[in-house]
Amino acid sequence: MLEERIIELLKNSDKALSVTEINDGLVFSTVDELKELLKCLNNLEDNLKIYRTKKNNYLLFTNSHLKLGTMIANKKGFGFVDIEGDEDVFIAPTNMNGAIHGDKVVVEITSPKGIDFEGRIVKIVDRKFKQMVGEIYYKKNVPYLKLDDDRVKLNIEIDKKKTLGAMDGHKVLVKITNKLKDNNYKGEVIKILGHKNDPGVDILSITNSMGIPDTFSEEVMNEVDNLPNEVLEKDLIGRTDLRNEIIFTIDGDDTKDIDDAISIEKVKDNYKLGVHIADVSYYVRPNTELDKEAYNRGTSVYLADRVIPMLPHKLSNGICSLNPNVDRLAISCVMEIDSNGNVVDYNIFQSVIKSNIQMTYKNVNKILEENVIPEGYEPYVEKLNLMKDLAQILRKHKEDRGYIDFDLDESKIIVDDKGKAIDVTLRNRGTGEKLIEDFMIAANETVATHIYYMDLPFIYRIHGEPSEEKISNFMRFLNILGYKVKGDLNKLTPKLMQDILAQLKEKKEFHLLSALLLRSMQKAVYDPNNIGHFGIASKCYTHFTSPIRRYPDTTVHRLLHTYLFDSNINTETINFYERELPYISKHTSETERRSIECEREVDDMKKAEYMMDHIGEKFDGIISSVMNFGMFVELPNLVEGLVRLDSLKNDYYSYDETTFTIRGNKDKRGYRLGDKVRVIVVGADKDKRTIDFEVINNGNQQQES
Repeated sequence: MLEERIIELLKNSDKALSVTEINDGLVFSTVDELKELLKCLNNLEDNLKIYRTKKNNYLLFTNSHLKLGTMIANKKGFGFVDIEGDEDVFIAPTNMNGAIHGDKVVVEITSPKGIDFEGRIVKIVDRKFKQMVGEIYYKKNVPYLKLDDDRVKLNIEIDKKKTLGAMDGHKVLVKITNKLKDNNYKGEVIKILGHKNDPGVDILSITNSMGIPDTFSEEVMNEVDNLPNEVLEKDLIGRTDLRNEIIFTIDGDDTKDIDDAISIEKVKDNYKLGVHIADVSYYVRPNTELDKEAYNRGTSVYLADRVIPMLPHKLSNGICSLNPNVDRLAISCVMEIDSNGNVVDYNIFQSVIKSNIQMTYKNVNKILEENVIPEGYEPYVEKLNLMKDLAQILRKHKEDRGYIDFDLDESKIIVDDKGKAIDVTLRNRGTGEKLIEDFMIAANETVATHIYYMDLPFIYRIHGEPSEEKISNFMRFLNILGYKVKGDLNKLTPKLMQDILAQLKEKKEFHLLSALLLRSMQKAVYDPNNIGHFGIASKCYTHFTSPIRRYPDTTVHRLLHTYLFDSNINTETINFYERELPYISKHTSETERRSIECEREVDDMKKAEYMMDHIGEKFDGIISSVMNFGMFVELPNLVEGLVRLDSLKNDYYSYDETTFTIRGNKDKRGYRLGDKVRVIVVGADKDKRTIDFEVINNGNQQQES
């Protein structure tokens, strides 16, 4: 085949080839052969198999300075191209080239910018907007859609006969049916979400725009109706009975989907830690409608005042949830751990448990941090203190090998009974939260290592080594800020990242720099090929501990049943999972990314809603990033707003891209990352998810004492 011959020729060449050189390499001699060659080259170029340089020479697309990815537009004007298996590429507003959010694009890498690669969009390959969310409005009796996402610049007229009765102000989900001309399209309403002012419609608008389903089909619910409400006697066959053991759960105050329970004993100088995980795969069987829907969702999505679950509530809050004082099926990983944090023995088995008590992080932290014992916790204080001792040992063991704790704060949005944001606070990450994290990591590693050494198909949680160029850019950025940080970039190890963070720990911008360093690293994903987890400094890692809310964990449980409990390790089984696991890994990595993006969008929207009630108020903040159009200021509760460049008065201010600062022309006064500033809220828009600040004492506000 001609295409394959051309690709093979370019693959074996150490330079870009002209048409003549390709023609000669294929030993063509006639005009017809040349015409066929040119046609084939055009097809290969259109399909992004090869790239044509400005000098009309050809090379493989994979060998060019171009990358293929998905445009992630930002409401702040810029964007990033998400490139699978590679770093995101920053796109300035002037380099978008007509690309809109969600487009598949070809991006040219132009230069590093801070710690990000910078590029420009050279081609829009595919524009996938089949379903859109927006507000219906009528103009001269013709219905139109005002899109929620103002990053997408389209004009959409709704078919009069296909509105489902939607009226002015209704939020709707619309299917694009055909293109009229230019950016004008025709569509039909396929779902009315509610009136824009109805409680909860704001969040529904975001989830529907991202294709996250918020209801379960009749077929799924019919299957769920046939599941039991309690553990049956026949379910106990082949299971170890742990119902008389002291086992309990620790979760947030409002948690209803409880995946994990824990137990502990002291065995001479060692600790016997039990991590007991809900056996979701026992109820969610392969190829059922329930399983297909769980796979499609990939993960539960946790939003301001609600959870969109991966599984229906009868499972997620009922028969699968490790609720107190009821029998529940589990897969237990019981580990014997020595005083240095090494797992010296373990057992993974099917079990039935009965949790003694549903503890909360808040109450556990009172015991472990304040020595205050809440009512009902008295019988468990000794166990909790033993767990605290073990958690400290495990954390030191992880840190000694290079575990990177970025120690990033998270915000928590408080809403009223109508879903309106009434406060934004910092989420507490106390001793109890860290203790559970340490225990879950130990169990995840133990399970992953066991299957890895069996040399069987599996799904791992991997986190690749960061690129040397990215870390070098970050170090250069630190130098510009005036910080000298030591580190041998020829040895990119978790220990090096840990050491860099330690050197920055006392800097005023530490949490900002920590976030920037995290951004310079690769994203953790699911994959059948184990390359280890760089951030945890683990050679072998998986996700085993949250099967109620993550499909990869459900898959891991299914594999444990197949390999360990059913001893089904024949050639057919191995071949099946070798085929299936790459698809599961890729899909669930994508749904995880979608979930994270949705959670961020909702957070931004709710933060803007909260700040709408604080316009005119003044706050102290810190400059979190500097762009050529202004700077973002972060408040102590992590609410972030934009100070536009043209709002800085009393001087002409410009962006200095060599120092990443904004400087005044006359007095050379500058603003840079980490500077403390006092701002006034001048605007907020929940629909656009934007917050606008102005700096006080910049010539446009009265001096304050």
